[in-house]
Amino acid sequence: LKRIIALDFGTKRTGIAVTDPMQIIASGLDTVLTKDLVPFLKSYLNSEPVSTIVLGEPKQMDNTPSESEAAIKALILTLEAEFTGIEIARQDERFTSKMAVQAMIAGGMKKKKRQEKGRIDQISATLILQAYLNRIS
Repeated sequence: LKRIIALDFGTKRTGIAVTDPMQIIASGLDTVLTKDLVPFLKSYLNSEPVSTIVLGEPKQMDNTPSESEAAIKALILTLEAEFTGIEIARQDERFTSKMAVQAMIAGGMKKKKRQEKGRIDQISATLILQAYLNRIS
């Protein structure tokens, strides 16, 4: 099987998570500056087979798209152009940042470590990916 990648897109940073080749376990991979995302993905996809890129779908509590949706739609167009043959999927991400912080606290992570923004983005991407895996299985 090929891996599945999930992205927690942000205007400054994007958290990235990936499955194992059997598509069972979701793990944090990295957090990159969003401007460096496409080159990072090109490099990764040159070394690892990937079937799907999952993007978080941020929504407001009333189900309307969040303000970052326009930027995500632009990213999807770029990804579709750059990575033909790879499925682009979406996954609701409404509570992932809050859940990421709660997971870090539950795991005993010290406050100083929790304040590293990239860490939250990577854990959020992992939660998005796990939710996607749960939905498709």
